[in-house]
Amino acid sequence: MAVNVVAVDNAPELLEKIEGIFRNMDGVNLLKTFEEAVAVVEFVKENPVDMVFTDIVMPDISGISLAKELHKLGNAPAVVLMSSIPGFSLEAWKIQAYGFIEKPYTKHDIVKMIERYRSEADQKEI
Repeated sequence: MAVNVVAVDNAPELLEKIEGIFRNMDGVNLLKTFEEAVAVVEFVKENPVDMVFTDIVMPDISGISLAKELHKLGNAPAVVLMSSIPGFSLEAWKIQAYGFIEKPYTKHDIVKMIERYRSEADQKEI
């Protein structure tokens, strides 16, 4: 099962890092990256996105607000929030985000989240 993902981060160097991680992962389609969260909602409405990896602190809307907007959609993607502020993990839990990754993240952190998603998706198909 290929997992369709998008990544959102207003820091270009971190967006490049996550692009590199996804580019080298088998079975993961990085559909698009965004530096602003506002455009993500429209993209998700028009494209089959399984997972959204998003920074929390951004200038337009926060990753938490983005997750809330995506959650309203009929076929909402799993949202993974990322931040260097550990206290946001509680916020991620409160809004029922799929997961939280503390920055600086590693390839292992991203891979674990993708594997968890695949495992849960496989169980739903049984």
